[in-house]
Amino acid sequence: MDNSQELQSFLKQEGQKAMISQMVGKLTDQCRDKCIGGTPGSKFSSKESACLSNCAKRFMDMSTLMH
Repeated sequence: MDNSQELQSFLKQEGQKAMISQMVGKLTDQCRDKCIGGTPGSKFSSKESACLSNCAKRFMDMSTLMH
């Protein structure tokens, strides 16, 4: 593999990392806003935990469908 191919591969990997990071940030913001009411305590309630889990699953399902 020459330097040009290595650079292209590296840039592709970095782009994928950035996309994943951005997706995780969106997921965190959207699910937190939807599921966490008021000031969060030291632990999530069972209702909050279930909501966060379902929200993350729906977000991942939609992301998979879009790509």
